[in-house]
Amino acid sequence: MNYKSGVLLFALLLGLFSCTSYKSQYVGFRPAADYPNNVVAGGVTIGAEAYADRTEAKEAFGFDVKKAGLLPVQVVMDNRSGDQVLIVLDQTFLVDDNNRYWNLISNRAAVERVTKATQSGEILGGAAKGAGWGAATGAVLGAAFGVLSGENVADAAGKGAVIGGAGGAVFGGAQKGTDPKQPRTIADDLRDKGLEGKTIPDQSLANGFLFFPAEAQSARELRLQMREIQSGYLYTLSLPF
Repeated sequence: MNYKSGVLLFALLLGLFSCTSYKSQYVGFRPAADYPNNVVAGGVTIGAEAYADRTEAKEAFGFDVKKAGLLPVQVVMDNRSGDQVLIVLDQTFLVDDNNRYWNLISNRAAVERVTKATQSGEILGGAAKGAGWGAATGAVLGAAFGVLSGENVADAAGKGAVIGGAGGAVFGGAQKGTDPKQPRTIADDLRDKGLEGKTIPDQSLANGFLFFPAEAQSARELRLQMREIQSGYLYTLSLPF
């Protein structure tokens, strides 16, 4: 590569990153008992809020999460049960206005949806569009996938570089593994904000998101199943929106 080509390539990459800045958003929450739909089961108070409105969802996540194919539901759990609890993912559903039930989307699948939307330019515009962008950033977010899946991070990064689509977009600059001093990625945010697989200890207040497919278009009710870890008791709950 000659000097001019190198300069042009550097300028192009710099432009791509500067045009697709992403700022991690923090989403506040109320005490579980303050939500109008709150329920109490086994000493655990649970409240929930659906982000079916595109504008509110975008403000909460910092990008058009619904256009990326996700309908987030924020869940707040105040655990005073004397036991650890968790959400049973395969028995938790979103019910829409047409009485249709929708399964949860796993964190990994949620990231994949955002990746595809990013590379097509749907949520960040033309600067992040196409296979070229995916190849340039795939290795970086590939490392984030390695963290999500438990893979060797170096191997995951290599896969991201090869296929491009395994990564997605990195916003604000280069990302190195899980270094907290480095800029955030969408993958980081979805993982951190998600309640998937997280155990809520006794005497703890927890909040996070469950992700459903945006194909649902509306949210009438959350049908949530909760399990106490030690006792094994199951609670099936209904939280209308």
